[in-house]
Amino acid sequence: MKPAHLLLLLVAVLVSLTVGVVLGPVSLAPGELWDALKLGNATAGPIVRELRIPRALLAFVVGGGLAMTGTALQALVRNPLADPYLLGLSGGAGLGAVVAIAFGLGGSWSLPLLSFAGAIAALLLVYRLSLVQGRRLDPRVLILAGVIVSAFTGALMSAIMALSDAVALRNAFLWLLGGFSAASWPALGLFIAYALLPLALILGSARALDLLALGDESARHLGLDVGRTRLIIYFATGLLTAASVAVCGIIGFVGLVVPHAARRLLGPLHRPLLPAVFLGGGAFLVLADALARTVARPLELPVGVVTALVGVPLFALLLRRTLT
Repeated sequence: MKPAHLLLLLVAVLVSLTVGVVLGPVSLAPGELWDALKLGNATAGPIVRELRIPRALLAFVVGGGLAMTGTALQALVRNPLADPYLLGLSGGAGLGAVVAIAFGLGGSWSLPLLSFAGAIAALLLVYRLSLVQGRRLDPRVLILAGVIVSAFTGALMSAIMALSDAVALRNAFLWLLGGFSAASWPALGLFIAYALLPLALILGSARALDLLALGDESARHLGLDVGRTRLIIYFATGLLTAASVAVCGIIGFVGLVVPHAARRLLGPLHRPLLPAVFLGGGAFLVLADALARTVARPLELPVGVVTALVGVPLFALLLRRTLT
């Protein structure tokens, strides 16, 4: 990554985090923000330190994780439309979390595990449906399979919620909308604990992703163990998506929008691309969360609504280019 590109990304991250902390139901001036950060401040200080800062940081790491997941999946299946939301990973993770919430299993560690099981099951189902004649993966069919699995998991989630008691129904419904209203320092620590391993696996697979983007046969000829690499990427993307869904619900299109913007700036090689999409995805989701909190004050929009308003037009454009 060129120093100019790195500097640009770091400035974007700094600006987005500042905006994410300053904006809210009651906006703060920069001077007020500095005063609020002082430990002796008993008015705005606790709000900033205990609510806004962990919320901005959680949005940043979740956005970065989703962007890296989308980047890895796009190389893995050789389809520019691949995204954890569109491939059914988010729906599968959501189904696992709704089951946990509805049956009272939503502990701080058990909910991400059930989300991970749902994400992996959805990914395996999408992969199996996408195999042509049981052998060859068709990238175009993959998106259609992802839509089918997303619809199926959505129907199951609706059925479980309809049969749940009022408290579980309300909790599941609010959670499914996607957002960071429940952000806290413990939630941030929980996500980081689950995300460190998959993030490290994806970063360590940069060269492998370059080879997979060339096709399985070319990758094998160049010495890559394709089967083992696929398993690693499946595990990493599934766990990372599950951790994101567990702490903030279903947020789509971050893994679609950010990788394409980064590729235009940096090119297709994954060694510089992956750190860049993490920083860019984090900044994007922090700004989306800030917009969700302020555009309809005092009401708060779900963050997934904001990301969809950006992602759906881009998805339509990419789909048109892919199918023509």
